[in-house]
Amino acid sequence: MNMHFELYMKDMIQPMRDELTSAGIKELLTPEEVEENFEKAKDGTALVVVNSVCGCAAGQARPGVVRALQHDVKPDYLFTVFAGQEREATAKAREYFAPYPPSSPSIALMKHGELVHFIERHQIEDRSAEEIAADLIAAFDKYCK
Repeated sequence: MNMHFELYMKDMIQPMRDELTSAGIKELLTPEEVEENFEKAKDGTALVVVNSVCGCAAGQARPGVVRALQHDVKPDYLFTVFAGQEREATAKAREYFAPYPPSSPSIALMKHGELVHFIERHQIEDRSAEEIAADLIAAFDKYCK
């Protein structure tokens, strides 16, 4: 791939990463990081955001997650993988989301290593950031106490 194109893509995508990392969400860049961090998170709850360059990630998913994280009750661990960027890390994370098919963006809530709440792309596309935040806050209140 053209080096200039790769730099352009990196520059274009960095703000999409920053929107989540600036909210305290840890990026997992390799399958090993996914395994290590998911293993550590088995002692509590973990939010996993499958980030994406699509419009619904920008307009609804990321803003909804950031808004939900302002709630008093929230997961113990916050992670993100970037679909289409860190493909292997994303594939590893998706192994934990069975029986759901790959979906990006998507948002998973895990408790003691088990998936307890999942928001797929089709549930993001048709809802506002506020509705996604409310959905996540309800899940936080149910599973993260």
